[in-house]
Amino acid sequence: MLENVPRIIQAPMAGGPSTPELAAAVSDAGGLGFLAGGYLTTESLLGAVRAARALTHAPLGVNLFVPGPPAADVDAVAAYRERLVPHADLLGVRLPAVADLPWDDDDHYRAKIDALCALPAPPELVSFTFGLPGHDDVARLRALGTLTVATVTNEAEARAAVALDVDGICVQGPEAGGHRGTHDAAAAPDDRPLEDLLPAVIAALSEARRRPHITATGGIGTPRRVREVLELGADSAMAGTAYLRADEAGTNATHAAALATAGRDTLVTRAFTGRTARGLANTLALAVGSAAPAAYPAVHHLTRPLRAAAASAGDPERLHLWAGTNFAGARPAPAAAITRWLAGGTDAAIATVITDK
Repeated sequence: MLENVPRIIQAPMAGGPSTPELAAAVSDAGGLGFLAGGYLTTESLLGAVRAARALTHAPLGVNLFVPGPPAADVDAVAAYRERLVPHADLLGVRLPAVADLPWDDDDHYRAKIDALCALPAPPELVSFTFGLPGHDDVARLRALGTLTVATVTNEAEARAAVALDVDGICVQGPEAGGHRGTHDAAAAPDDRPLEDLLPAVIAALSEARRRPHITATGGIGTPRRVREVLELGADSAMAGTAYLRADEAGTNATHAAALATAGRDTLVTRAFTGRTARGLANTLALAVGSAAPAAYPAVHHLTRPLRAAAASAGDPERLHLWAGTNFAGARPAPAAAITRWLAGGTDAAIATVITDK
């Protein structure tokens, strides 16, 4: 079971921020570091696992995206493409034709499961988001000694996860940065704050045959917030945005600079991928976000060249700037120092860490 899982877990952040160096540093500091398998090829994921293993002997986690049914609203995506063209033109980018989008992209899910299971030293923990793994996947990983965790955003998802006999659930509140892990990409996500959602999920599982390990995530960026979710019944706390400016993170420079800019707020939008995600408010999200269809992964692939050009050009107004509600507290510091601070340091400790760098 998950009795020995550290109290502080570094969230897997796909698309660059999660690196082998970040995961290893967090695990070496007494937390649990995660590698984000989303958007990587199978070989790239294996390379990241090998690189992290070379840096630490401590346990590591890997997160996988569970594929859902492909979005089929071609007309809605085509209309959204037209809304994006002026933004793409400003960056000199041609958006892919709707007919050329990989509508059925499954993020190499099956190949990644097979590859992880074939490793001489599989990851100690594999977590799943956007949906639930198959029962056979859970049993196969458990036979190798790998623990499984499912991301959930409401009571129904939690009950379904526990019915699969996963070892743990990660209860994700709306304060979390990046994608909300709803199992139905088209559904409106639950907007109850984590302090209400977490007890409700715990209560819903009170009659379960076995209580899973419960991790809480969403807006967790201070030791006080960690203590609060543990007092509400969580066994561990997961922080993501708090690590975006860590020395070992792979956050691109445009994103990192925007996190340090005063005067921004966050919003939830489908503008960049078709899935609901929380990030810093910017021109593109505000201008076209309300028109974005719930068509993941088609919209993700549609906007990909635009986002890449924005990152290269240093344009934060057309880039997905994933960030949780605690983003203003993210600090440039070693990941180990952030981990130890979250685990029990005082609110002033992180300032000392930065001064001493």
